[in-house]
Amino acid sequence: MQRASQRAGSLAEVRELTRSLTAREIRSQYKGSVLGWFWSLLNPLAQIITFTLVFSVILRAEPPVGVPSGQHNYTLWLITGLIPWNLFANGVVGTTGSLLAQGSLISKVYFPRSTVVVSKILAVAFTSLIEFVVMVIVLLAAGSMVLPWLPVVAVLFGLEMVMVLGIGLMLSVANVYFRDIQYLLNIALQLLFYSAAIIFPISLIAAHGPRALHIFRLNPLVRLFEAYRDVLYDLRWPSFTDVGYVALWAFGILLLGMVVFRRFQGRLVEEL
Repeated sequence: MQRASQRAGSLAEVRELTRSLTAREIRSQYKGSVLGWFWSLLNPLAQIITFTLVFSVILRAEPPVGVPSGQHNYTLWLITGLIPWNLFANGVVGTTGSLLAQGSLISKVYFPRSTVVVSKILAVAFTSLIEFVVMVIVLLAAGSMVLPWLPVVAVLFGLEMVMVLGIGLMLSVANVYFRDIQYLLNIALQLLFYSAAIIFPISLIAAHGPRALHIFRLNPLVRLFEAYRDVLYDLRWPSFTDVGYVALWAFGILLLGMVVFRRFQGRLVEEL
């Protein structure tokens, strides 16, 4: 009984620490800026305007027709992939630098180091929720009834969070030992962005043959963003095969991230 009560008390302390660190991350995100939380909307808005002008107006890219929604609008098609991508990219970047950012706290007080990574991804998720809410409002204004599909979006959001957490656990601890990772990450994210069919329809890849499409869809992010668009743009159930594929990758990456983090967290204080 005593051990059980001690374990319960320890878990309560970890939850409280996670809540406190998350709140601190959220408060400090736009601290000192004039526009504050409006930046969480202005940044994706600038991306949407830029990509719409380049690909829809200048290059005249044709978005797929939503089935059965009937939508045929590049901007709506774009945001249903770009907003989920921002969650991924911001989460990976934020968690990668999280241990270094909290170096002074880690050096002074002992607590589960993974709490820092978890609190960072929760803070990013909070910001992303604002973007998702705005996206839903835009889709509703365009006549797309996405409300019944929001529970499915929540499942995809959760799977994406699991994947980002696994990546963050690996990269955050690796970044303490090899500081070049945070710079290489920017290059890697650019490559991932253009290989995940965010700004161009996957039909362009399919035009090169089934083998090219099969190789392209080995990337779990491609299937994840396809699933988001199935729900938000097409208003239909995503492929259960794709969702299962993403789930296997997400929990596999999380397991690997936990193993790597546990293996290398012992010398964090010395390296920081």
